[in-house]
Amino acid sequence: MRRRTRWIAAAGVAIAAIGGGTGIAAATGGDDHDQPITGDALTRASAVAVAHAGGGRVTGSEVGDEEGYYEVEVTLPDGRQVDVHLGRDFGVLTTKADQDTAGDRG
Repeated sequence: MRRRTRWIAAAGVAIAAIGGGTGIAAATGGDDHDQPITGDALTRASAVAVAHAGGGRVTGSEVGDEEGYYEVEVTLPDGRQVDVHLGRDFGVLTTKADQDTAGDRG
């Protein structure tokens, strides 16, 4: 019976450790793993972002961005990049030029 009690206690400690680690990652934002937009949402977000930017191509995306529900990075025909932030309903919230423009790269 003691052996079984030890196994149950060890399992409880392991579950608590895993749960605690998950809670810490969620609380700190877990910025290490940006989640890209996928499926129909990517198609719709891309169309809205490219139209809003006045042309170009999508070169990155993210769900759950701090500035909107979706973020779509659009590279313009002249090489500049803009981030288009969209709400959950795909409405444009903000547009921000990337700090690192084509002329700044070495």
